[in-house]
Amino acid sequence: MSVLTFVEINEGKIKKASLEAAYYGSKTAEANGLASVAVVLGEAGAEELASLGQVGVSKVLHASDARFNHFDSKAYTKAVAEAVNAAAATYVVLSFNNNGKLLAPRLSVRLKAGYVPGAVELPANGLFKKNVFSGKASAQYQINTEKKIVAVNPNSLSPVKGAGTAIVEAFAPAVSDADFSTVVKGQDKITGTIPLTEADLVVSAGRGLKGPENWGMIEELAGLLGAATACSRAVADVDWRPHHEHVGQTGLTIRPNLYIAVGISGAIQHLAGVNSSKVIVVINTDPEAPFFKAADYGIVGDAFEVMPKFNAAVRKLKAAN
Repeated sequence: MSVLTFVEINEGKIKKASLEAAYYGSKTAEANGLASVAVVLGEAGAEELASLGQVGVSKVLHASDARFNHFDSKAYTKAVAEAVNAAAATYVVLSFNNNGKLLAPRLSVRLKAGYVPGAVELPANGLFKKNVFSGKASAQYQINTEKKIVAVNPNSLSPVKGAGTAIVEAFAPAVSDADFSTVVKGQDKITGTIPLTEADLVVSAGRGLKGPENWGMIEELAGLLGAATACSRAVADVDWRPHHEHVGQTGLTIRPNLYIAVGISGAIQHLAGVNSSKVIVVINTDPEAPFFKAADYGIVGDAFEVMPKFNAAVRKLKAAN
């Protein structure tokens, strides 16, 4: 009997969100006296996979098949379901990211398993906590089916690493070419920046910057902090910034450790995508801006006056350390 975690690979490396899910799976296994097993689909190095032992995984089922290098929910569902049977898993854990949101419901139907999307804490007394109403409240869920599926919100918990090493075992799920319904014709990859969904620190801005020519101070702060850049929908809609930077209800949902919002009023649609951030800093000229109600720290002031001083202070701090 085991807890099986679906671990995603990106260019041969374990995704940050999947490492968090593997830690969640290992702690759940420990609490229930079960083995912690991971399944990885696609090409990756054995050393990288063995490192999952640092978060408590004892064994990795690895399907080193190039067809799995591109996510396909139909084929992945079949393969992960087979891994569930191979590992005699009673729990399936995965990240509540874009791929997880596609995979988990399919697995739920196939395995006849109850499913909790977006868990934010380790289970306690058989209950799973998740946020509801765009993070304004939380709810406790209980799964009564024999098999249980839990999708963990990215950046909800910080893995504590040890010195373990996982055993990597070859895994060959019975999938055919017909199971792969998605054909990848080409890829346009964003390079040189930190992916928003993987970023611990995010600097974001909105229409308060008045035009794309003023984004230099935002990019400067992001560079100083090693942060990703983001924007509001209004900014992306007028092509001031690329759409992959749009965060909010109709864009990406992110949960960084620090979210700095410059010149964004904080409409409910934007807050829905960022209000799970650990710390929120808001810079706005309007003291009545809704974002201040969600902020941990706020500066009422003009971005064109505040940001140069903010950046100078960060440069000074970095130089001193």
